[in-house]
Amino acid sequence: MNYLSNIAKNYPASGIRKMFDLAQKYDDVIKLTVGEPNFDTPVNVKEAAKKAIDEGYTHYAPNAGLPELREAIAKEYTKYSKDYTLDNVMITVGGMEAITMCLIATVNPGDEVIIPDPGFSNYVGQVMLAGAVPVGVPVFEENEFNIKSEDIEKAITPKTKAILLNSPSNPLGSVICKEEILKIAEIVKKHNLIVYSDEVYDKLIFDGIEYFSIAQVPEVKDQVLVINSFSKAYAMTGWRIGYIVGNKDIISNMPKLQEGLVSCVSTFTQRAALEAYTGNQEAVKQMHADYLRRRDILIDGLNNIPGITCKKSPGSFYAFANIKALGISSEQFAIDLVKNARVVVVPGSAFGSMGEGYFRTVFANSDENLIEAVRRIDEYVTKTYKF
Repeated sequence: MNYLSNIAKNYPASGIRKMFDLAQKYDDVIKLTVGEPNFDTPVNVKEAAKKAIDEGYTHYAPNAGLPELREAIAKEYTKYSKDYTLDNVMITVGGMEAITMCLIATVNPGDEVIIPDPGFSNYVGQVMLAGAVPVGVPVFEENEFNIKSEDIEKAITPKTKAILLNSPSNPLGSVICKEEILKIAEIVKKHNLIVYSDEVYDKLIFDGIEYFSIAQVPEVKDQVLVINSFSKAYAMTGWRIGYIVGNKDIISNMPKLQEGLVSCVSTFTQRAALEAYTGNQEAVKQMHADYLRRRDILIDGLNNIPGITCKKSPGSFYAFANIKALGISSEQFAIDLVKNARVVVVPGSAFGSMGEGYFRTVFANSDENLIEAVRRIDEYVTKTYKF
């Protein structure tokens, strides 16, 4: 007897994990795969967690999260809307649960959810878990890797319920401009859609670009659920804490769903997150400066390698490099790179069919490792491909 569900049998395998597993077979490997800061959590945040444990924050928290944390987040998001209060905020187990929570709170089986292609590799599986149907919309390099409103509209059918936007983008490193966001908002209003706005990299934006969220558009604000996390900006990936900000009529139904999923987010973790949000930000500013320098080390280096071109990422800590001139599939290139250069990247095809001909790298690594990785890739490509 087959005891597996259809979801378990058909859930898409992670292309990132495949490369990670392959790398385990080799020594002296530089891993530019996992989207995780290479910094430790700021000291003040760790100390806040220790203090919280000593003060007895070791019991159940409210399903929606600690009021003081929700209030702090709501205060921050008054930059989007002055109407936001703690009733507009839901605390989750990382950004991943935030996405899942948004989906199960708003979609029904058979509903279609538009996602970017290339896009974060977990989007497809998360939409499937909710019983909905993921519909990929192509994102093109010639559009600066930004999803376009006209391409979204082409994908809309009577079954379309929601759009999942991700800016800054994983894996593309792109940031959707205000002009395009306003065009997308018009489509959202016209078709009465929900928007899941994945903004977990909103504090990692470079070159003086001013971030603009679709939640800042008054006409569609109540149709937008903002998803964010403490993982990236505060180097708290292992703490597993994120949040949702949005329409309180939707948010108010999430605590009962949380009760059946994980009950609540760990209480002392929430106290640490409160310190991250409201405490000293010097460590965060230093991480941002380091990412900017490392971005330039990696991308400038890649652009000096024959057959590889890479746009300068305005956000996140990812670079999406074009290898179409090499005439090889992105997966095979990534495999060959591990075997012959001991550098691990993720094939672009792991993020959707539009990712073919590219690979994703992460510049959340040390300067020394990035310089050495570029040297190894250059040496391998120059030796293997003739130009």
